[in-house]
Amino acid sequence: MTDAAPDQPQPATVRIFDTTLRDGEQSPGASLNHAEKLEIARQLEKLGVDVIEAGFPITSDGDFEAVKAIAGELQRATVCGLARCVPRDIDRAGEAVRDAAHGRVHVFCATSKIHREHKLRKAFDEIIALSKHSIEHARQYVDDVEFSPEDGSRTELEYLVDITAAAIEAGATTINIPDTVGYAVPEEYGHIFAHLRQQLPQIDRDGIVLSSHCHNDLGFAVANSIAAVQNGARQVECTINGIGERAGNAALEEIVMALQTRRDYFDRFATNIHPKEIFKTSRMVSNLTGLIVQRNKAVIGENAFAHESGIHQDGVLKHRETYEIMDPRDIGVPESKLVLGKHSGRHALGDRIADLGYTVDDTMLQRVYDRFKALADKKKDVYDEDIEAILDDIAGTGRALWELKSFRVVADSDEESFAMVALRDSSGQTRKHVSLGDGPVDACYSAIQHLTGVSVTLERFATRAVTGGKDAQGEVSVTLDHHGRKVRGRGLSTDVIEAAVKAYLSAINRIKTGNGASADASAEPESVAHP
Repeated sequence: MTDAAPDQPQPATVRIFDTTLRDGEQSPGASLNHAEKLEIARQLEKLGVDVIEAGFPITSDGDFEAVKAIAGELQRATVCGLARCVPRDIDRAGEAVRDAAHGRVHVFCATSKIHREHKLRKAFDEIIALSKHSIEHARQYVDDVEFSPEDGSRTELEYLVDITAAAIEAGATTINIPDTVGYAVPEEYGHIFAHLRQQLPQIDRDGIVLSSHCHNDLGFAVANSIAAVQNGARQVECTINGIGERAGNAALEEIVMALQTRRDYFDRFATNIHPKEIFKTSRMVSNLTGLIVQRNKAVIGENAFAHESGIHQDGVLKHRETYEIMDPRDIGVPESKLVLGKHSGRHALGDRIADLGYTVDDTMLQRVYDRFKALADKKKDVYDEDIEAILDDIAGTGRALWELKSFRVVADSDEESFAMVALRDSSGQTRKHVSLGDGPVDACYSAIQHLTGVSVTLERFATRAVTGGKDAQGEVSVTLDHHGRKVRGRGLSTDVIEAAVKAYLSAINRIKTGNGASADASAEPESVAHP
């Protein structure tokens, strides 16, 4: 009998706080509707995310309802609502998470000199008083309150210590130090956390959680987040695919896989994330937001496990670890893709949808199946990307006031093109209109505007092939401006002009049903900023 090995110290668990669902952390025109937010939230819980900041409830009724729905459904993850230090913000956030199994309210107030003088125009003692009162207000709804001194990385250290102490005294259980504009570098950002713990021993004594929230303006978001962890942060705020305002936020997948791949170096830390869910979560977020992951993106980019160099290919074939530090299977990258065809049944399709991370009921499955069969008649094989695209298209469309019945275009390189578009309205009546345009797509769009009575400005038009081959589905994404409101639409077809028409009509439907990217400008709170 051998002696038992001495107990090894358990690595500290770093909570993963995901802000992917927070409007404003997506690029313009990429915001999510209610159904899309709920679908991603379910997948984030499967991924193992500890805290999901589901939205900013004061910004619109739609955001409030989405946060409320997520809070009412998820059982393991903490569901958080964001609020400024404004009473009506806090009430709205508190009401949105009231039914959560684990609810949190996150309040924030700017503290840096530049924000104090030019945005808030308040003295620091006023900001401390306002922050304390807001935290106490939030505690009326939940015991779990997070506080962020916005632009914390540019706040004077002595002021940061003072407001952190005040926030803890008022009842905050998590203190987040945001690098709001991506200004910090790892050494100085890590020092902030070490300094706070040194000056305020109650942080460690009372189990107050320090958190990082880093933007990527200078490309340091992941490095700064890890520096914070090394200096005492036990929560990291991040997003799937690193999406976010301006240059984005710290990427969840990069932080998690850095800690896992370099266990030899980061042996003191662990997360609750299930890495095998990373790839499907990344794909879902990309599909539903319309934000395409760059090919050379770390961890989940299309080229992350691709090898073109002959030397690299030879090395990988001989021993994978010569040029791959991660096994693609560890993050859920499938070794082979399941190809479905027109003879595949509902059961096989339902199983594949579940494998892709989506949750559908029988009604939704039938809608997807109908679209799947129609597509299978047009192309030989239907790939995962095709199925994801159908799911996104159906979820994004929601309740449609207008449906494309038919269209016909005549294009002439020397003269204006014209298009005849027929739409079916919600009453079942079909209406047609013929319009001229600079090209076939422009002519179709003019006809749609006439038929729907909705006047918009096209701000962005992008196309891509969803899958390879001559029978690939074409995807068109558009962003429309409707009186200052940015709304995204997405269309899919083996005919790129039809895809363009569907994308435009999808956005128009979102505008008229309120199922779109954001609320009307009149509903937006004044001077909204995010930590």
